[in-house]
Amino acid sequence: MIALLLALGSSLAYGCADFLGGLGARKAHVLRTVMIAAPASLAVELLLWPVLGASFSPATLGWGAASGVASATAFALLYRTLAIGPMNVLSPVTALVSAALPVGVGLLQGEHLAAAGLVGLPLALVAVVLVSAGHGAGSARPSRAALLLALGAGAAIALQLICLHQAPSDSGVAPLIVGRAVSSAVTLAAAGLMHRKLGSERPAYAMSAAAGVLDSVANLLFLLAARGGDLAVVAVITALYPAGTVLLARGVLAERIHGGQLVGLGTAAIAVSLLALA
Repeated sequence: MIALLLALGSSLAYGCADFLGGLGARKAHVLRTVMIAAPASLAVELLLWPVLGASFSPATLGWGAASGVASATAFALLYRTLAIGPMNVLSPVTALVSAALPVGVGLLQGEHLAAAGLVGLPLALVAVVLVSAGHGAGSARPSRAALLLALGAGAAIALQLICLHQAPSDSGVAPLIVGRAVSSAVTLAAAGLMHRKLGSERPAYAMSAAAGVLDSVANLLFLLAARGGDLAVVAVITALYPAGTVLLARGVLAERIHGGQLVGLGTAAIAVSLLALA
């Protein structure tokens, strides 16, 4: 139950971070947003070091670095995807891919679900799609480039989560620190190589930093949840993060909430309840 609650908290934090990051990427080049978000995340994780501890073993360094590369890729692809829009069409694509891959890895590693979990898991995946699809989603077709970006973002998010889960359970916040340090370095290097293409627009500093902080909180909650529960369950609950994105898009951007989304929220509640019994 604790792992489930942590996964729900991670989902909420991811949803809020994605909304702020996507909104910030509309004001300036996506790399300018990530250049602020990634170091802000690193600062939060360094502050957590004395509280939660960190053990930098070779395995931790390896898995942490791999998660950092995946995280940098996810940051850029996801924020660019949400900046192109429409958010309520592309978010479920990203979320579904980010859930399916870790679920598959968890099951291949020998995780077993009770009967309630076998029903709750696919229900949760259905809920991800329903809660993310806004009014008129069928007519608001994304471009091929946006769809490919969404698929890539989902795969990158999945790889980040899988790598964090593979890190030693006694490593504290070390995988997060290593991962964020690597992602920040990759981002700064990419920005240096592309500095002529970044444009002169000033990024939304506060919005981008807030996105980074929330992403760091989401990563921490996921890591704690994955250490205390099954990856397959934790990953699919975390993948409900588009709910937060969509609700913020409704409040800030006045995007309408479709009836299907309400059904999705109800389906998510049922799925979470079943997974809690698994």
